Amino acid sequence: MEGSGRVKATVVGLSAVLMWATLGVFGAGSGQVPPFLLNALCFGTSGALAMLWLAVTGKLALLRQPPGVWAFGTLGLFGFHFFYFTAIRNAPPVEANLINYTWPLLIVLFSAFLPGEKLRAHHVLGTILGLAGAALLITGGDGIQFSGGSALGYGAAIASSLFWSSYSVLSRRLGSVPTEAVAGFCLMTALLSALCHVALEETVWPAAPQEWASVLALALFPVGLAFFTWDIGVKRGDIQVLGAAAYSAPLLSTLLLIAFGFGVLTLSVGIACLAITMGAVIAAKDMIFGHRAQSAS
Repeated sequence: MEGSGRVKATVVGLSAVLMWATLGVFGAGSGQVPPFLLNALCFGTSGALAMLWLAVTGKLALLRQPPGVWAFGTLGLFGFHFFYFTAIRNAPPVEANLINYTWPLLIVLFSAFLPGEKLRAHHVLGTILGLAGAALLITGGDGIQFSGGSALGYGAAIASSLFWSSYSVLSRRLGSVPTEAVAGFCLMTALLSALCHVALEETVWPAAPQEWASVLALALFPVGLAFFTWDIGVKRGDIQVLGAAAYSAPLLSTLLLIAFGFGVLTLSVGIACLAITMGAVIAAKDMIFGHRAQSAS
């Protein structure tokens, strides 16, 4: 039963990766809305809807958590987005994205410090293959050249990677905190994002109904439900598999952008697809082929 519960939680967590794959399409459809305003709109909507659901189901009491839990959840969600937006504003986007996308690898490596988890060679190999595929995808097969004048942006990209990987792994240590508490983290992230928008950005609202629809889709799925299902996955699922599989998000996002006419299928995309898929299968071999269950029996 314990093994089946772990697999189920992993599958639930993987749904977050699938939802994050739609970020590119829905983000492109949201028009010229600046990042922090978009963040505030999406997290505000998802948090409010989650609060409504908690009120209807009589679960608002689950939000009564110690201040440290609130600080942890809010810093995890907001900190990642704050440093990511800072990175892409102050460094070349390709290099900033590449640095940021070390977070799945860091999740796998950091998981070795969790009670009951063992980091095996195939976890590392699979995740490195995923990172290589993501690097190929982000750079398009071209070389990368880090700019000497972009230290702030690169530092912020490192911080964003550390924030999300640490949040994901440390969530496992807060397994007693119900997933419903993420609703509060979303609202706090929305509030902080709104303050950053007022201080740092010019207001540009969605200009057409389809742009508002894209914002709503973002709020419902990749910037909403995904954070709840990811919480379930990292707390009760196979965190190494989730880390390696996270590299499929930029791949699926690219494929969706191509399907909707925002990109072109190239050889580098095909090779990246192969590398990321192989990496995910290698990292998840215990779960797929049942080796862990067999060895325990």
